[in-house]
Amino acid sequence: MDRNSNTIIAIVVPCYNEQEVLPETNQRLTTLLEQMVAQGQVDAQSSIVYVDDGSSDATWQLITQYHQDTPTKVHGVKLAANAGHQNALMAGMMTTLQHVDAIITIDADLQDDINAIPQMVDLYHKGCDIVYGVRRNRDSDSLFKRTTAKAFYRLMQKMGIKSVYNHADFRLMSQRAVNALCQYHEQNLFLRGIVPRLGYRTSCVYYDREARQAGQSKYPLKKMIAFAADGITSFSARPLHIILWLGIAFLLIALIMLCYVIIAIIMGRDVQGWASLMVSIWFVGGCVLVSLSVIAEYVGKIYIETKQRPRYNIESTLGIEQDQNPHRP
Repeated sequence: MDRNSNTIIAIVVPCYNEQEVLPETNQRLTTLLEQMVAQGQVDAQSSIVYVDDGSSDATWQLITQYHQDTPTKVHGVKLAANAGHQNALMAGMMTTLQHVDAIITIDADLQDDINAIPQMVDLYHKGCDIVYGVRRNRDSDSLFKRTTAKAFYRLMQKMGIKSVYNHADFRLMSQRAVNALCQYHEQNLFLRGIVPRLGYRTSCVYYDREARQAGQSKYPLKKMIAFAADGITSFSARPLHIILWLGIAFLLIALIMLCYVIIAIIMGRDVQGWASLMVSIWFVGGCVLVSLSVIAEYVGKIYIETKQRPRYNIESTLGIEQDQNPHRP
């Protein structure tokens, strides 16, 4: 592939109940794409691919309308049911992979700065296969979100998981990078951990994150915690190692307590401290239950992986030839 010639790109946008923000999103993305085509930065065959992740509102109707208005610029992929954000990204990438040179993924709320996209394409022309969109800071976030985000990235680092700080799923990937990504068949997708493991030449584009244009965030605290847990258990066995050392520590404490009791009996003292004993029992019991829960999380992932179920099912597409089984190993 000659990267000095016009590049065909696809901007993949996962959508879940985004009818409020989608009109603004489509207007801004189509304007940007037209500008990049006019400047000769990308080929006129470049397009925007919206992936409807089982929305229950008018999201798919809007996507259909946009495709009818500009059939060569706007395409659509409708999933048969809600498959989750990460699977929706994969559905969009794998469906368009054979028709483009590079794929850019961005969320529908456009909090990520679309003006970083031309910079990403420039870096692709210079030989980069993966370009990460990275936030300069988190000034637009609440104190709680800033604190939890920093804690998340530090925890990922402590667990030995390779990731890009302040990077979500706003990135450019070349066709060969996406092909390499397709070799990862796990059901529990955590793209922020998988993509940095691919290798290839990478770079970063820094931007300021904007406020959401409309609608509500699809990642409340509960989903964020579950997402973090999926990332850790999908890429690190250190929680299991921590349980091992926790067990050893409890055995040492028990041994020390046993020695104390024996010495107290020999010296004729009464063994006091029933309250502290009960607290210890409850504490150890809680640690055991937590440990079993962590182990169960890993066992559950093994159970899901062995089923080898499809990540998603495509109900219909607009303007894209559908691969029969693009998501199967």
